[in-house]
Amino acid sequence: MAKAGRSRAVEVLRGAKVPLDAAVGALRSRVGRGARRQIAVKDAEIAALRRELGRTPGVGGTPVFFVVGQQKSGTTWLMRMLDAHPEILCRGEGRFFGREWRQESVKETDAKRPPSSLYNAVLDAEYLRLWIERSVWSRDDDPDEHVDNLLRMAVDYFLMAELSKTGKRLVGDKSPLLTPDTVGEISAVYPEAKVIHIIRDGRDAVVSAVHHSWNFGGKKSARASARREAYLNSPTERRESVFAKNSLGRMAAEWAARVGRTVKDGPKLLGDNYAEVRYEDLLERPEEEVARLLAFLGADSGAEAVKRCVGAGSFERLSKGRKRGEEDVTSFFRKGVAGDWKNAFTERDKEVFKEEAGELLVQLGYEGDDGW
Repeated sequence: MAKAGRSRAVEVLRGAKVPLDAAVGALRSRVGRGARRQIAVKDAEIAALRRELGRTPGVGGTPVFFVVGQQKSGTTWLMRMLDAHPEILCRGEGRFFGREWRQESVKETDAKRPPSSLYNAVLDAEYLRLWIERSVWSRDDDPDEHVDNLLRMAVDYFLMAELSKTGKRLVGDKSPLLTPDTVGEISAVYPEAKVIHIIRDGRDAVVSAVHHSWNFGGKKSARASARREAYLNSPTERRESVFAKNSLGRMAAEWAARVGRTVKDGPKLLGDNYAEVRYEDLLERPEEEVARLLAFLGADSGAEAVKRCVGAGSFERLSKGRKRGEEDVTSFFRKGVAGDWKNAFTERDKEVFKEEAGELLVQLGYEGDDGW
């Protein structure tokens, strides 16, 4: 069945409210008993039809979106601004995606530790997959397709339950780039969802991540504590690296892999449903960028709505009174500036980051290709 024909069939079935079994039966009736190849083709068509019938835009047609970004790239900041909009609920980090990402300490008693991804949790449910593989209702199908559809149902359940309490009409989740495949997973599970990717200079992101780990990283080693004290008490020009041995190379490689893959996969997989915004542009021209993103989501992007969102995300408000650039090393919103990596990187740090992620810095325009 051609794609256009299948789409027409989907619309007819939706309008007529025909049960899926009837649609399946109608397709199977066309198949000759002895034609194995034709059976395989028809089964593929049935699977595609099931996916299209089962994936309407959110529950009840509610638009769903995801804010993605590498750690400490401004995802929380953007989430706060969007959630202030009278039509938008965006109030958390569900960690729905990240098929291969697992928080090994998730079973510890500290309830504040972030969970593993919901996708990983579903995949880890061994007996759920065994049921899918063996049940008369699903054993002849692709189990991965059913896992994705169950994940979709679970995400809808959580998002729509919260949305129903608010009176708002759009709902979105702050979804960190736990793996390079995040956008690919979103496009498979939520092909109609909109995605906003916030990008920040990776060097600023890793400096911010180090401070975050000092404040919120749980158990702190004596060596890490000593490094923090040395940073706080030393003049800028004489500071040693804030990064533990080999950690900067790992962090730079993660930034390059996750951000680099997302800027490539986003337009290819999501098309017009993918948008990017730079952390630095939000700092420089917040009203213009917020208006653009609100229009992208299909929300009111008038001056009053934009002003409300930008005000909710002002550094003074988030930091409880500090002006942008006034540092509080113990705060989640530490400094709120661009280019602070220049005050923290040693010459060796510059070399390490360039080796692991220099190409992406140039590609994104954070550095020229003539050296830096």
